[in-house]
Amino acid sequence: MLSVLGDSVQLVVTSIILVSAVVSALMLVLKPRFITESKFLSDLFSPTPLWLLVRLLGAVFAFMAYFSVGSEHIVGATTGGFIFNDLLPTLLSVFIFAGLCLPLLTNFGLLELIGTFMIRIMRPLFGLPGRAAIDCISSWVGDGSVAILMSSKQYEQGYYTEREAAIVGTTFSVVSISFSLVVIAQVNLEHMFVPFYLTICLAGFVAAIIVPRLPPLCWKKNTLINGEEQTPEHEALPKGETLFSHGVKIAIERASNISSLSAIAKEGLENTIGMVFGVLPVVMTIGTVALIIAEYTPIFTILGTPFVPLLELLQIPEAVAASETILVGIADMFIPAVLASNIDSAMTRFVVATLSVSQLIYMSEVGALLLGSKIPVKIWELAMIFMLRTLITLPVIAVIAHLIF
Repeated sequence: MLSVLGDSVQLVVTSIILVSAVVSALMLVLKPRFITESKFLSDLFSPTPLWLLVRLLGAVFAFMAYFSVGSEHIVGATTGGFIFNDLLPTLLSVFIFAGLCLPLLTNFGLLELIGTFMIRIMRPLFGLPGRAAIDCISSWVGDGSVAILMSSKQYEQGYYTEREAAIVGTTFSVVSISFSLVVIAQVNLEHMFVPFYLTICLAGFVAAIIVPRLPPLCWKKNTLINGEEQTPEHEALPKGETLFSHGVKIAIERASNISSLSAIAKEGLENTIGMVFGVLPVVMTIGTVALIIAEYTPIFTILGTPFVPLLELLQIPEAVAASETILVGIADMFIPAVLASNIDSAMTRFVVATLSVSQLIYMSEVGALLLGSKIPVKIWELAMIFMLRTLITLPVIAVIAHLIF
């Protein structure tokens, strides 16, 4: 997709964000009939006042970044310039591909078939339906943004409860294997990629078991998007059926509901339009603001100071330098690795790089995607989950680091 658009990709991104902001503002003031008479367009371009402000700011930031005008604090290569030139083009291609392909994954019975087999693993371990295994796998071997988009769609269609959607979106949306390699290379430990990624998997598994059982995720309601309460009985295996026979049965039932290929194509197109016009402005705004705070203020350095005693307790060398990287990861997952590249201790660089990926919630992408989706999470909840993941995964990573080094 990026190769097809070539040098025009930034223009396309800018146009999308500007259209999203302008049409949303016109909807608020003029309420054009062609939008109000379409449920899809009305839902897409009728944000709350707060999210309208986010879209308008995103349009301003994108305009400034495209024309390279305004403060370096906003359009610099480490703030808005990074979001605009590096992140948004990639997300655009992911959104187009994922949006068009999601109906193929969700409407033909695959989730029902796999979900039946996986329910006895996913429910007791993570409190999730078996169908969530597909979301988790797509994240771990593909890209975390795909899992968020899939989870949001499953929630909108009534397959996930509020709690289940929030758990999948905040617990399994890990960055791809390929980007993990970029992170470990940044701290000059690419030769240790295998133990690095295995440590991420172990730490992520531990966090996935514990975090959903703690606030704020345990506070989420087991209700569907329509307000209907979901009970475990709906997953019970019917009497006289095996896992395989029941899985095949409900998969066939799901596939039989397909009315036409044009309906599938329409759903895929609406998915893509909704993600592109609804989420890109959010990522532009929240990502830029988060990186400005990380780059030009001492807030994260100050907030990281209380972690020095914990790092010293875990016997992590250069604890003070490491503490400065811990909380900055909520702005962007790559920043801790950049800061850690100047640390002498290989063990500390390993810990920082592994932790930055295991923390999972970072506002320049995952956090912004979650806030821009229909998944019911608030920004303070994301900050709380980020902190919980940090406190849970750091000791696990430290133990493995001591075994390796």
